[in-house]
Amino acid sequence: MEGWPTIRRQSMEVGARIGNLWWRRSLGRKTSSCGNVAVLSMKHGFFILVVWVGMMGVGAVLAEEAKANAVVLFDGKTLGDWKAHDAGGSGEVAVKDGELRIGRGESITGAVYQKAAELPVSDYEISLEAKRLDGLDFFVGLTFPVGDLKTCATLVMGGWGGSVTGLSSIDDMDASENSTGHYRRYEDNKWYAVRVQVTSETIKVFCDDEMIINADIKGKKVGLRYGSIEEFAPLSLTTYQTEAAIRNIKLRPLEKK
Repeated sequence: MEGWPTIRRQSMEVGARIGNLWWRRSLGRKTSSCGNVAVLSMKHGFFILVVWVGMMGVGAVLAEEAKANAVVLFDGKTLGDWKAHDAGGSGEVAVKDGELRIGRGESITGAVYQKAAELPVSDYEISLEAKRLDGLDFFVGLTFPVGDLKTCATLVMGGWGGSVTGLSSIDDMDASENSTGHYRRYEDNKWYAVRVQVTSETIKVFCDDEMIINADIKGKKVGLRYGSIEEFAPLSLTTYQTEAAIRNIKLRPLEKK
């Protein structure tokens, strides 16, 4: 790096000022323009500056590390570990153009991930991209475990006529009834980036990086809505009388707080 000597010299100059301040406060001595005190202050200041710059970059490093630890759940080539489930009147599930295509059926249609037992059940994030191709009901029905494989919830996006979004169920109330439920307008043939973060105390949902759900689940009953969705536990993607395309399905562990 040709510019490194200049950067290092400028860092040392700034570091000297920081070092002088550190020297005064920690040792109670006056600084000198020459001799050991100035040298020490420059060394300490440079060290402090390097640590400070490093701390500024640690967030980016951790973010990259988290991406590296992500598990790809769908490769865009085959169904792989996903298995279509017919709940009675279900449509077709297939892979097309690198996307998981969930067809429009007479009822619920979707696929169950077969290796959920190998994945985290808490302190994790599932991310995906989804778009509605046709229909007027939910195009994202992401069922996921909360704490254990027998306790699950479903993120519903676009339900009950195409706009209701929320979690089913909390305290036996589905997405149209509990506090997570709200109305959102979704456009056909538009990709939406979705992230669901699960911890022992909260479930957070992001759509295009906007937090749209922040549910406190501590002390609350989390479970699936009664009905055919129970056949899709513990990890699945479904739609209801709606055709959807889904891609870039990944899971990554979250740092425990």
